Formats: sequence, structure tokens, C-alpha cells
Amino acid sequence: MARDIDRKLRLTVAVLGTVGRKDLAAAFRKVNPNTSFDVERADKWLHGRARPRDMQIYEDWSKVLDLENGGRWVAECDFEDFAAQVSARHGRDAEELQRQMSPRATGEGQGLSLAGTYVCYSHAWSPYFRGRLIRGALSVTASGRPERPSASYSEVLPTGRMQLDGTIDVDKRGLRAEICDARNWQYVNFSLFPPSPPVSVLGGLMFGTTLIGPDAQPSMSRVVAIRLPAASGRLQSEEAYLPEGASVALDLAPLGLPIDEPAAVDRCLAMFLNGGARGGIDQVSVSDYRTLVDLFDRIWLMLGRDSGTGPHGAHDSGSTVRPFPGHFARTPR
Repeated sequence: MARDIDRKLRLTVAVLGTVGRKDLAAAFRKVNPNTSFDVERADKWLHGRARPRDMQIYEDWSKVLDLENGGRWVAECDFEDFAAQVSARHGRDAEELQRQMSPRATGEGQGLSLAGTYVCYSHAWSPYFRGRLIRGALSVTASGRPERPSASYSEVLPTGRMQLDGTIDVDKRGLRAEICDARNWQYVNFSLFPPSPPVSVLGGLMFGTTLIGPDAQPSMSRVVAIRLPAASGRLQSEEAYLPEGASVALDLAPLGLPIDEPAAVDRCLAMFLNGGARGGIDQVSVSDYRTLVDLFDRIWLMLGRDSGTGPHGAHDSGSTVRPFPGHFARTPR
């Protein structure tokens, strides 16, 4: 009977120096291209919710670790014997391996690897800066819960510096950040691809409402967050809106990240940021929304008048709503 499979797999990941399930699966495919070890089932095995039933997986496992003992021993030995044999075979300290194995194998502690400063580039939402990119600063700090680090996002706007705070949630499906000011009047949310070590860049979508303009329009755009070697004072002082046609690659150099091939980097960033049918940004039109409100306000108000009650009261189930626009063309105020 297979024993301690989750712990043995975690130790295996620590020995191999891999960083997740995909890398672990690749190690099995290297010794056996036809292995039945796969990423989806490995997630259950690593969390102790199931065990491999195919004995060939254990045989492959023995080869992955270059053990003299065969697959049956890998399956049936207790964890202590397994750890002792593996650490001795690879010249590693058993206690140190056990300290490393949990976060490496499961992706837990991913939040700790996110800690640092990122410069964010996205499309400006304000109608006064249409067609330009805006620069923001994202700071991630490991908190008491490694899987949910703290986050702070800021922009230096013409109206003053904006800073929003919140937390990040990371799982195998993605990264989500919900950040707002202390009064919850301003907010920005991020929905990004799941991070992968060394977390040099994050990308996905950010959404919220316009802050500079006559209307608070619900808005969404693509965003790229590029990790900086260290925090930069420029992110706290330079205006967020980049000039039209500005090179992001050249903007990165003063922030501490010099780029050898700026043209290639700019092409790659433009392809990501400007992708999609709407060129990387989506914004709800104020006029479209007001037309929608006008339509349904009239329907709602007439519904109440036809039933002999106010719009918030009960109405006769037999009342009808006449078609728009003929009947509603002269609806009284």
C-alpha cells in the first residue's frame, strides 16, 4: 500500500530544485516519455487527496531520484526511510530538505516570492489623456499570511498622488488584487495571470472607474507590471501619464532596469497592451449608458402610472407597457 505520497512528492521537488507541478511532471517525462504522471492528478497527490494507482509511476519516480530501490519500495516505505535514502543518495541534509519541501511543492508561499516593487503600464482612462499610457507603482509586501500578501498601488496624477491599499490572493488559476483608499471612494482591481518564478513580470487586466474627468466611467484595460531590482523614488515623484508614443523600454532605464534591445521590448509590450478588438482598453460610454437609463426610466415610470400606483408600489398584473418610443415621446416629468 502506498504511504505518505504527498510528503514524498514534496521532498522530491525540494531535491530536484523544481518550482511546481509542471516541472515535476517534466522530470517524470524525462525518464519515461510515456509516463502517466500528469499535472492535474499531481495536484491531488501533493495535497494528500489521492495516490497514484499505476505502479509504473513509482518505477518512474525511482528513476527520477536515481534510487537503487525500485518503485514498490518508493510506494510502501515510510517517509523517514524515504527521506534518509533520498538525502543520502543526493548528498543533501535531510532536515534542510524537509524545511524546503512544503512551499516548493504546493505553490504555498507564492506570495513571498511576489514581494517587491513593480512598475505598471496600462491605458489611461481619463478622457483628457486619451490614447496615452499611464505609469503606476505596485508594491507587494509579505504579510502574516504568505498566500495573501499586502499590496499598495500609487499614481502621481495632476491632481496629486493617489495611493490605494489592499491585499493579493494567489492560487493556481490566477492573481487577484483588490485595493482601495481608506474611505472606499477610489479603487482599482487587478486580475492577472498566475505568477511563475522568478516573477519578473505580471500581466492581465485592471479595472475601476475614471478619476480625472467629468464622469466616473467604469473602465478596464490591459496592464503589465514589471518587477524592478529595487524601489525607485521616481515612481513617487514623476507624473504618471507618459507622453504620446513614449517608449516604455526607455522609461524603465531611469527606474533601474536598463534594456539592451529597447525596440524589441517595446514591440512585445505594445503587442500585449494593445491586443484585443478594442486595442487593449474597454470603457463604458456615458452617452450609451444615459440612453439606457432614459429608456428604462420611462418604462418604469409608465408602468407605475398605468397601474394606478407609484413606480415603487404594487401594480395591476393586467397592466401593459406600451411600446417605445411612440407612447413615451411626451412622458410628463
